[in-house]
Amino acid sequence: MTGVEVSTVDYHTAGEPFRIVLDGLPAVPGDTVAERRAIALGAGGTATSPRPSRLDTVRQLLTREPRGHAGMYGGFLVPPDDSEAHLGVLFFHKDGYSTACGHGTIALGAWAVDSGLVAAPDDGTVQVRIDVPSGRVTAIVHRVGGRTSAVTFRNVPTKVLARGVGVTTSVGTVQVDLADSGAVYASVAVPEVSAGTLGDLTARGREIRAALLDRYDLYGVVFHQELPDGPDGRLHQRNVTVFADGQIDRSPCGSGTSARLALLAADGWRGELRHESVIGTVFTGRVVGERDGGVVTEVTGLAHRTGEHRFVLAAADELGTGFLL
Repeated sequence: MTGVEVSTVDYHTAGEPFRIVLDGLPAVPGDTVAERRAIALGAGGTATSPRPSRLDTVRQLLTREPRGHAGMYGGFLVPPDDSEAHLGVLFFHKDGYSTACGHGTIALGAWAVDSGLVAAPDDGTVQVRIDVPSGRVTAIVHRVGGRTSAVTFRNVPTKVLARGVGVTTSVGTVQVDLADSGAVYASVAVPEVSAGTLGDLTARGREIRAALLDRYDLYGVVFHQELPDGPDGRLHQRNVTVFADGQIDRSPCGSGTSARLALLAADGWRGELRHESVIGTVFTGRVVGERDGGVVTEVTGLAHRTGEHRFVLAAADELGTGFLL
């Protein structure tokens, strides 16, 4: 498909990219954000009909090299479900469209204030209400001296689905706990999360997801390592989340942190979690209440703008929407 021009503004949240598409999208049919995602999933082309929709062409263009990369993440802005929300979003990555994204919600909160979509005080907080496929979430934007100092992601209620599920992998059987925080995550305790173990953990994540996908709509696997508590007494863990088809979250994973908080709360823990990523960035999280059979969590981090872009697909470009390595 030629004649594609797409404008974006890019952020990173604790190291994980988030590409917000501002212009160049076709109208996405559907009455709700969840319905638009379902339609988008069905319009990506099949083995017998490989021609994707224009929307999916844009997704591929932005998540493949040379304009993107296999770790790229982003959001298509769409109308919210009703007038109570400020915006709606379809989250996308190299493999398709996800139901939830905490780091993206944090970035969208920062962008909504930066762009003037939502007026914010110089000092204090403002709520940005966002409709995502899993429901309505809130980004609470904290301001100090006219600058955004942090963004708190308040998620949909998170529910524990199962504990101690045995999964056979190439290195033996592992025990996983599962929670639905808008997307379903398997949680696995490991001795070490580091750059040196990343290759092995990515391979295990793919195996675990493949083994559980017929029982759970599993989106990601959170590998977590216990660390010594800090001087302030906060529980301290390091994690890496492997999601979709082997994609690695550089941040501590916002919705994955919600899943960890629900599992910890089910064990009777209450407090604040210091959740560190594989690159050393940090989210803090806590349980703030209960609703609809789950716990309500808040995860706090910060997003920074990294650039503004206008991407094009030239008619003579033999690589088309690009490639993945």
